[in-house]
Amino acid sequence: MMAERLGAVFMPHGLGHLLGIDTHDPGGYLKGMERRKEPGLRALRTIRELQEGMVITVEPGCYFIDALLLPAMESSNTARFFNQEVIGRFKGFGGVRIESDVHVSAGGCKNMTKCPRKISEIEAVMAGAPWPIDKTSIYLENGREQV
Repeated sequence: MMAERLGAVFMPHGLGHLLGIDTHDPGGYLKGMERRKEPGLRALRTIRELQEGMVITVEPGCYFIDALLLPAMESSNTARFFNQEVIGRFKGFGGVRIESDVHVSAGGCKNMTKCPRKISEIEAVMAGAPWPIDKTSIYLENGREQV
């Protein structure tokens, strides 16, 4: 699956980019480095070592795009990797992407994104609850968190 670059079938947009003055700061490529051409890597706007003070996005996602799925599911090299029945259930869904904006520090990074991540929190916010949610208002109903 890795050799066939199948990750790019479901996540063609790349993993993230630098964040700065422009929404999608290009970052550029260091002298002597060429843009990667492989699916999943060609969307990268930069290839460089992260440095303290940089802000980057981390954007994992999963999309169901016929223009990418159909050729991969029909290819003799890759068809065996797909459960077409399961994928068929998600046709028309589109996809989902979770983005975090991360500040790189000398000791690691800090996720600066403040948004709901748990199902109960997302459902509550979508239903009109304020964010951040008052955790005391969450209770269990039928074994599942509710707000």
